[in-house]
Amino acid sequence: MRLGLAVPQFGADAGPDALQEVARRAEDLGYDSLWVAERLLYPVNPKAPYPATADGSLPLAYRRSLDPLAVLAYLAAATSRVRIGSFINLTFHNPVLLARELVTIDVLSNGRLNIGFGVGWSPDEFEAIGVPMRDRGRRAEETLQVIEAIWRDNPVQFEGRYFRVPESFFDLKPVQKPRPPIYMAAYAPATMDRAARLADGWIPAGVPLGAMEQMFAGIKQGAAEAGRDPSKLKLIVTANIEFHPAPLGDERPIFVGSVEQIEEDISATRRLGAEEIIFNAIFSPDVGSTDDLLSRMEHLRTMARRSE
Repeated sequence: MRLGLAVPQFGADAGPDALQEVARRAEDLGYDSLWVAERLLYPVNPKAPYPATADGSLPLAYRRSLDPLAVLAYLAAATSRVRIGSFINLTFHNPVLLARELVTIDVLSNGRLNIGFGVGWSPDEFEAIGVPMRDRGRRAEETLQVIEAIWRDNPVQFEGRYFRVPESFFDLKPVQKPRPPIYMAAYAPATMDRAARLADGWIPAGVPLGAMEQMFAGIKQGAAEAGRDPSKLKLIVTANIEFHPAPLGDERPIFVGSVEQIEEDISATRRLGAEEIIFNAIFSPDVGSTDDLLSRMEHLRTMARRSE
């Protein structure tokens, strides 16, 4: 099982020094990948609760957020071995611009790009970008169609419900063939169906292990029904780590608890057949600085080795 790490992209420490320190230390420790995420707004009065916390509140670090694509380009230059990956909302971007930005990063990193896509959940963010939230699923699917056409065809021409590309040459193509791997976050039936038909794998976060196993089986079944080989779909698990000094009860979320409990979650994820686990410790109560994160990186790497 490969090991990934979320970089310090949010909060007061987010900047060139923290990114370089963490990226270089990750390569030294043998991590396989570095990941960025996308958060556009920190609404004063949010219209919907944040799905990743028990009380629905956004982590305060989201008030200061570096752009994910710019950070990916920075990481490409700051590293030489690790893969670099994204969690990006398809619906927030024009597909022609996004196709060029992502393929540029794949070229600049010499083919080290992983792409994680979601469709967004915050009504406030959709309002800010001027995109109807009710159309996000159809818009996301068409966005992906445009991106893949630009990466595949030359010249390319596209006519859809939301986007139109006049016949044009796009000589810049991905280093990875036929394209960088695409993974999708998916929790509802419609998004799971989309992942089954279009993605190379599934990236869940915060899903209990039993439900994760059942949901991934459903996605693979959907892939088979769509005429795809389900065995080629990858399970990439995001582990939102929260260390606590004492063990928590049975109702604790996955990857939240004592060192022993989190280590068991890592072992169980491995047994489930995950291709990769991405440690996100930047919001753990005991991680308040870059130095704290650097220390936890080594600890998490040791825990992962013990779980083998």
